[in-house]
Amino acid sequence: MTHTPVGSVIPRTAIITGAGTGIGAATARALANSCSTIVLVGRRLAKLEMVAADITESHPAVTAHVMSVDVANVPEVEAFAAWAMQALPSIDVLVNNAGSIQPAFEGGLQNVSDVWESTIRGNLMSAVLMTEALLPQMASPGGRIVITGSFAAQFGTGSIAYSAAKAALQTYVVSLTRTQGPRGITCNVVAPGYTGDTELVAGRISEERHARLIGGIAVGRAASSQEIANVIDFVASVGASFVTGQTITANGGVMFPG
Repeated sequence: MTHTPVGSVIPRTAIITGAGTGIGAATARALANSCSTIVLVGRRLAKLEMVAADITESHPAVTAHVMSVDVANVPEVEAFAAWAMQALPSIDVLVNNAGSIQPAFEGGLQNVSDVWESTIRGNLMSAVLMTEALLPQMASPGGRIVITGSFAAQFGTGSIAYSAAKAALQTYVVSLTRTQGPRGITCNVVAPGYTGDTELVAGRISEERHARLIGGIAVGRAASSQEIANVIDFVASVGASFVTGQTITANGGVMFPG
């Protein structure tokens, strides 16, 4: 579904995955300040529609597209890329934010395999598939690819599989930078620390673990999704043209893992 603009803004297009809640939704709202077209991608259409409505109400000159896509599913990503090729002149910003945490291992080795495969697909392959599918359409020069990582990649906190998947994203971005640098496309990871208002965290962390995590953060509190979105917004900006191949951490000064 498309929300039609009124007026005019800078002709810049941004695609955000996992855009229905948390960091993804906050990033979409932030990018609406500098982009004329925002494409909200996720699996829950109602959530995406709510974000799109917020954006077009506060930014009448912005066009918001809502697309239901499982970004870990090859045929769905291919179909989305085909739509983008027809509907969008080019892609200036791609924010791969979609991710998930699977339950802890229970049972035998098959469960270990299932959890790892699901976690890798949802957190690593989802970003790889979207990036590789949309690379031909990225603005060159000037394209911005940003992937949401995690402080878990550095400290190994929480799910082992999740930490490994997020660490792999950092290596992927370094390699991607080598191939896309000559095209003038920047590629970076923004690695949030403990962000208390996301669906991955809210209601899923025990009070004991929450206290332990906060105790290891220099500023003494969790981040908000908006604070992480502010960092992504900068990395995706026109002004961040010399920032590439980096993992930019926004963790409040983590002193030790929780």
